[in-house]
Amino acid sequence: MATTTQQCRTCGRTMVKMPGSQNEICPVCHTVGLFKQKLRDRVLFHVGQFVDAAANQYHKELQRQPSRIIGRRRAVLCGVTYNGHRKKLEASIHNVRSMQRLLVEEESDWSRIPTKRNIQMALRWLIQGCRYGDSLMFYYSGHGCQVPDKDGDESDGYDEALCPVDYRVAGMILDDEINATIVAPLPHGVTLHSVIDTCFSGTVLDLPFLCRINQDGLYRWEAEHQIKNKETRGGKAVGISACADYQNSADTSAFTGNAIGALTFSFIQAIEANRNLTYGSLLTSMRKKVRQAQQVVGRLMPFETSKSQEPQLSSSTRFEIYSEPFML
Repeated sequence: MATTTQQCRTCGRTMVKMPGSQNEICPVCHTVGLFKQKLRDRVLFHVGQFVDAAANQYHKELQRQPSRIIGRRRAVLCGVTYNGHRKKLEASIHNVRSMQRLLVEEESDWSRIPTKRNIQMALRWLIQGCRYGDSLMFYYSGHGCQVPDKDGDESDGYDEALCPVDYRVAGMILDDEINATIVAPLPHGVTLHSVIDTCFSGTVLDLPFLCRINQDGLYRWEAEHQIKNKETRGGKAVGISACADYQNSADTSAFTGNAIGALTFSFIQAIEANRNLTYGSLLTSMRKKVRQAQQVVGRLMPFETSKSQEPQLSSSTRFEIYSEPFML
């Protein structure tokens, strides 16, 4: 076999041409290589094209995947029962445990008490260090209320507020603070979902855009509702609340035998029944679940009349309600 000018890339010996072949081989370690430089260049060029095409296809597929696959997921679940209070809420603990089962497999620490300080710390933890692709969740079940607005950003003159277990001593958590803590810092590519099962909860996140059901049973953005100077840093914030700012929410034992929030139960049932939801189909399914329960138990339940509570959706940006996929 004739020697060539090529060196073996494995052992460094001089390659020899294989008889009757365009290839060359190392006589020591038997590594096979391409003999002709032009042929080598053509093969490497086509290999490079294939690799580039595969890389481009991979990145396209990655971009089409839901952000939750490449991002982290965090949630703050807060339930307040107010033991010893005349308005104790039996449903709150059932609500939180139901939401926990929906979101996670196991929780190791149940000793965290929902004081104002602990809730504030949890909300700061929720947003801390979040990055593109992350999905965040804030869930609250407890008492809510309205207090006189002092900074003039509420059209009805009242701020919405959450009531921690120690609210009589430490005070309430206003919608302004919630917005400043978990909405305003939200960076590009991060999605925050908030599910608030409490009274007066329609705009408790102070999000700029509000979506309500109309007389035709469809959810539409309200043209007149727009809170200014409450934007995120490019992220998407979506709030699902039990009722309007002027309404009371309801707990019931008709669903499971234990007291549970009507919003919480219908939200969980809708997601467990269909993981491929849009925001519009989620809200519609929630209303349908409650109406089905009304027919079974034959009693007055939330959402039964136009004057009773309806789940509402608010957002940091407008989007197509019935085509935008809902993903936690």
